[in-house]
Formats: sequence, structure tokens, C-alpha cells
Amino acid sequence: MYSYIDNFINYLQVEKNASGHTLESYQRDLFQGLDFFAKLLKKKETDLLPGDLDYAAARAYLAALSSRGLARTTINRKLAAWRSFFRFLSREGAAPENPWARTSHLRLKKRLPAFLFEDDCRLLVEAPAEPNPLALRNRALLETLYAAGMRVGELVRLDLSDLDLQGRLIRLLGKGKKERLAPIGIPARDALQNYLDKGRPVLAEKGNPGQALFLNCFGNRLSIRGVQKIIEKYTHLCGLGRRVSPHMFRHSFATHLLDRGADIRAVQEFLGHARLSTTQIYTHVTRERLKQVYRKSHPRA
Repeated sequence: MYSYIDNFINYLQVEKNASGHTLESYQRDLFQGLDFFAKLLKKKETDLLPGDLDYAAARAYLAALSSRGLARTTINRKLAAWRSFFRFLSREGAAPENPWARTSHLRLKKRLPAFLFEDDCRLLVEAPAEPNPLALRNRALLETLYAAGMRVGELVRLDLSDLDLQGRLIRLLGKGKKERLAPIGIPARDALQNYLDKGRPVLAEKGNPGQALFLNCFGNRLSIRGVQKIIEKYTHLCGLGRRVSPHMFRHSFATHLLDRGADIRAVQEFLGHARLSTTQIYTHVTRERLKQVYRKSHPRA
């Protein structure tokens, strides 16, 4: 089975352009599942074959995951990994049937995405005000994250060649390596230009920056964890009293656009969502906010 998993992961990487995070998660989930099935079927992991896993084994695996108290999202991800793996095996003629095709995902509770109010976003992006290279980088980073509604992974992958400051556009490489152009506002453009003129050159002298746009204090490409620490720093300085993640800027971007009358299909394009249904969650956010305002403000609410 190990060789089949290696072939599957290679297939996801080469033909499906799956992200590194997806590849790592799927590989880990499949290896952990092999350990379970080896014990269930009283066989060595190296002796397991695709045909050894039937519907009863799949059900036993899901029951074991549920008994461990794992989150439903985690169980669904593991189920998706095995289901996709056996689809691959079936196409390759290595599995007589797909026992996972008869299993169902667990229903998830609908959770509205957390977002920041406009005033809080303004406080955060304007907080880095010192005239030093790191503060110039932080201001440009926060302005860009909010202005383009990008994922933090897209942010740290940005290269100098992805910027068109004259046209106020940024080229992003999203999930599945799909490219899209994201417009940015004047504040973000100015912050980026200031960083490129006075901040990045100083940081670049300390390391091997290559074409990376955002650099850490050692002059190398900034990491996702580095972005998280920057946001934590300014969240504390602004006294917001809550945890703010990089993804909350993306949620706030979409919510504020819809609040101000943007078309939902335009927001879908900005976010790079493949399905409109993914974007529609933000309409629930705006509706809930309207209800709260009504209940708070109307004399007969």
C-alpha cells in the first residue's frame, strides 16, 4: 500500500497541482489509516492490499475516529483522503471497488466567519507608524492583506514581479496554482512603494532575498508564522482584546465589500473562489449584522 500512496501523492502534486498543505495532510491521514487497518485485519502494514479494505473496514475506521472525539472537520478530511485515494486506485485498476463511495461526510454546523469591523481594520493597518524598515514592511503587509483579501499563503509567496503598482494590481497564485489579479487601493499602493524604496533594500542586505517581496529581519522570505506574529503584535498594541488571525483580514475584506453594495459575483472573483456557494457565507454575515443593528436600534424591535 505504501507504493500506491506514494503514486497517489505524486499524482496529486503533478496532475492536480495540490497545495503542499493538502499533500502533507493526505499523506499523514493515509499512513495513520494504514496503522489502524493493519491492527483491525491483523496483518502487517507492508502486507496490506487495496482489496483487503471493504465497506465494513471503512465503517469501523469512521467509528474509531468518532470515538476519539475528533472534530467533524478532521474526520471529513480523513474520509476525503481515503475516498480520493481509492478513486485513484480504481482508475489505475488496483482496487476492485471503492468501499468509501458508500460512506457519507458528517454534517457540519454552519459557522459564520469571524471578521473585523472597519474601524478595527483601520486601527490595525495604520498601527505601524515608525520610520524604520520593519515598520514600513509591516504597514505594507497589513495594507496589502486587507486591500486584496488574499490568503496568507498567497501573501508570503508574492515576488517583486507580481506587483503592478502603476496599475494598482497584484498577481496572486491561489489554490490549485490558479492565477488571478487582485486590485489594491491607493493606501496599499503607497505603503508598498514606501517599503520598496526605504524598507526592503535595508532588509535585503542581511540575507538572500531573491525576488521575495516581504522579507524577515534576516533578509529572507517572510514565513506564514512571521505574518501571524506581526498581526499578534499590533493586535495587542491596538488593544482589540481578541485574537486576530491573518484569515480574518480576508473575511473582513469580503464582508466590508458586501456591506457597501458590491456584487457577490465580483467578490467571488476577488477571493478566487471556484464556487459561488463558498462566497455566499458572507451574505449570512451581513444579514446577521443587519439584524443586530435592527434589534439594537429600532424602538419596536
